[in-house]
Amino acid sequence: MLKQRVITAVVLLAILLPALFYPTYVPFCAITLVLISAGGWEWGRLNGCSQPMSVLIGLTCLLACLLSWSAGLLTPSLPWLWSAAGATWVLVGGWLLRSGVSGWPQISKPLRLLVGAVAIWLAWLALAQARVIGINFLLSVMVLVWTADIGAYFSGKTFGTRFTKTKLAASISPGKSWEGVWGGMVCVLLLALGWILLDRSGATLTPSIYSLLVSRHGWVVMLIAVVFLSAMSVVGDLVESLVKRSAGAKDSSGLLPGHGGVLDRVDALLPTLPLAMMLASL
Repeated sequence: MLKQRVITAVVLLAILLPALFYPTYVPFCAITLVLISAGGWEWGRLNGCSQPMSVLIGLTCLLACLLSWSAGLLTPSLPWLWSAAGATWVLVGGWLLRSGVSGWPQISKPLRLLVGAVAIWLAWLALAQARVIGINFLLSVMVLVWTADIGAYFSGKTFGTRFTKTKLAASISPGKSWEGVWGGMVCVLLLALGWILLDRSGATLTPSIYSLLVSRHGWVVMLIAVVFLSAMSVVGDLVESLVKRSAGAKDSSGLLPGHGGVLDRVDALLPTLPLAMMLASL
């Protein structure tokens, strides 16, 4: 399993990193379209669709992204869109977690498919816009999610439920604890402070989301925003776990050997990327 994980990670990095650091955003946005199509296909499978229907959902996500690109939506600021997407993620995400695994099948299948496809499309559009802003901005958002996840893992392993005496969402993801969430948030705050120092040293050419928030809104707002993004990354993770548990699936697919599927790798980014763009466009 470890060997598979390493090989898959090396192959993905060999493809994505050159595209990410290419002078223009075109190669990176084009390559990520493949991942978005795969994510749409996985979403169809998780919701009980046939193979042809799942492929159609993947192609629909791809078409939506291509139409957005051709319409020139990668470059303009879209505060209205990101504010609506952010508010929807907060409200619907909270409602889904409160309803639990049993609540998911009660939502009509067409609505589930539509909402998932829109969420995947918005995540790609936010990813593309973040890359247009700058590599440093995009990486600062993505590393925030990875740091929150890694920090939560080690904090949860270290402290378990020593302080809260309860799991975060036992019926959805039994391995997650509140101690893990708090530990992930602390790591993210330290990351933000370190990244701002890096920006101010002149080592980066474009601002990170942290420096951008500090310059526009001050330190207090930046710290609150970082904690908020960290929390919403957990919501994205839990929502995907809820859907998988409802479908009786361990992974969204086996497309990425050792890692599961595309949605397993980007679940925390689905809400975080649009919310980061919302904060950046305020």
